[in-house]
Amino acid sequence: MSDPQAQNPFPLTQDTSADHAHINDDKAYWTQRTRVIQTLLEEKGFFTAAEVRREIEREDTITPMLGARLVARAWVDAQFKARLLADGKAACQEMDIDTVEINRLEVVENTPSVHHVVVCTLCSCYPRAILGYHPPSWYKSTAYRHRVVVDPRGVLGEEFGTMLPDDIEVRVMDSTADTRYLVIPVRPAGTDGWDEAALIPLVTRDSMIGVSFAEIPDNATKCNKIS
Repeated sequence: MSDPQAQNPFPLTQDTSADHAHINDDKAYWTQRTRVIQTLLEEKGFFTAAEVRREIEREDTITPMLGARLVARAWVDAQFKARLLADGKAACQEMDIDTVEINRLEVVENTPSVHHVVVCTLCSCYPRAILGYHPPSWYKSTAYRHRVVVDPRGVLGEEFGTMLPDDIEVRVMDSTADTRYLVIPVRPAGTDGWDEAALIPLVTRDSMIGVSFAEIPDNATKCNKIS
């Protein structure tokens, strides 16, 4: 069998430092530059400092916990899960989660036979309204966007330690400006009888993107694996 790593020219671990000029990652530099731009826009009347502060505060309240609430509810309520899979935005509205900025929210469910993983091949489209306003850096990287559509099983195993048996079908869901995706991960074994509140901490951001599984109750495993 040919080596997928050798065939793939875009490994996540590829060193591309020689391909472009050094990027200034000085936090103080970018902080000062951002402040100058903000001040200029305030002076031109586009917004006020108070409006900026309120928007920052609003964004800080939006975290992956919102998505985790949806998943935990779906795990304990089959009827809600059916509604969530049929119309993600309407189900969010039931739980007072504002998804007005998402045109269409498509929800997919991982099962013992099918595993979904989400990517945005064009840029970094991401369901910020339910997973937070700061996507992980790897999700935005060219390497992830190129590799996961070509060799999703390899990326999951090599980069995230998520081992999938060969008999599990892997489906790559491509986010767009029109459609965003949320993955319902497989409910961990050993959680029968757990209520919604107890299940929420087991749902991670990465499991709702599909690059990992939900946490197991005792957190004892050393790598993600479905047997």
